[in-house]
Amino acid sequence: MSKSPESGRDINQFDDWIVHEFARTRGFTALVVLVSIGGLEVLPLRSTYMHVVGDELDWLAFNALVRGAGVKWDGVVFVPVADDHGGPVEDAKARAALRDLEKRIIEDRLVINEGHFFDRWGRRMKVEEAQAQ
Repeated sequence: MSKSPESGRDINQFDDWIVHEFARTRGFTALVVLVSIGGLEVLPLRSTYMHVVGDELDWLAFNALVRGAGVKWDGVVFVPVADDHGGPVEDAKARAALRDLEKRIIEDRLVINEGHFFDRWGRRMKVEEAQAQ
């Protein structure tokens, strides 16, 4: 990948990424959007946010958390946000940021690439432009 190591985007597994992101920020709020992938479509299904205050969350634990969403999902995007001093943002700010992210993803699926996009197995992915043939 051509991304710089500081971005964390060179880390290809969720378990490594979350440790790196926590070390970089010392805590953050993750905006989370579950998506389905089919053909040339990436469709947002459910969204939430979570405050990350440690690096103990691994892919298996994350899967257990989102099992309650009640949808079959193929990928998930995480967009970390932090307050002005580092650390998680207040709930009201997280909700507003999540609504904005949802709207932007619906308008342009390439917005997903601004975050950290993983498949069902916790491997990094990227949305690319495609034309129907």
